[in-house]
Amino acid sequence: MAHRVAFLDFVALALCSTLSLTTEPANLQDFCVADGNTNTRMNGFAYKDPAMVQASDFSFSGLHIPGSTANAVGFRVTPVFVTQIPGHNTLGISIVRIDYDPWGINSLHTHPHATEILTVMEGTLEVGFVTSNPENCHITKVLKKGDVFVFPVGLVHYQRNIGYGHVVDIVALSSQNPGVIIVANAVFANLSLLVSGYQGNNLSSQCAIKVDLMKCFDSVNWNYLFMMTGVTGFRMCYLN
Repeated sequence: MAHRVAFLDFVALALCSTLSLTTEPANLQDFCVADGNTNTRMNGFAYKDPAMVQASDFSFSGLHIPGSTANAVGFRVTPVFVTQIPGHNTLGISIVRIDYDPWGINSLHTHPHATEILTVMEGTLEVGFVTSNPENCHITKVLKKGDVFVFPVGLVHYQRNIGYGHVVDIVALSSQNPGVIIVANAVFANLSLLVSGYQGNNLSSQCAIKVDLMKCFDSVNWNYLFMMTGVTGFRMCYLN
């Protein structure tokens, strides 16, 4: 009986040890303020001597200032990452402010490292995300001032100002480096590779992508579509 108890204790200890190795460990000190003056590369940022840390390492000013939306898509992100607040290195969180002009859009994108929680501070905003295969369900909602919406980690999502006024939202992200992949850039920036692949198989390059937008939507704003394709670097010759 004693041998059985000892064996079960050993198994339990082994399982606990395995589980501890598969999760990210907590900080072993109060903070790890990022050191921007070193070329050391690691998962995160190298940190400075705690004796050299100052209050300015934990603060940022200017999130109340509107970002310039003078661009083709009518929105601007003001980030507060480790670059802006070195003190939140290794703490697993970041925040951004997003400003939208009327009808401005933060087009389809994903954050591979973070869940996103958005709070509308001003205006009316349409948001949505698409679930994974095979359902690919479109979850969407119109938000007003004070409303909060969550985008699960890694899912493709968007935000769009659907009014005639300015929109401001504050976004919290569950990573110090959430990352971003803009769908249009990821697809169209590599279109030449897709085309060359078809040509390598003795197929016409026109087979790469062909979409009849009039069959996809009830109405199409062609001027806007041409503008967006130009912004994303999509060659206009492919639209003929």
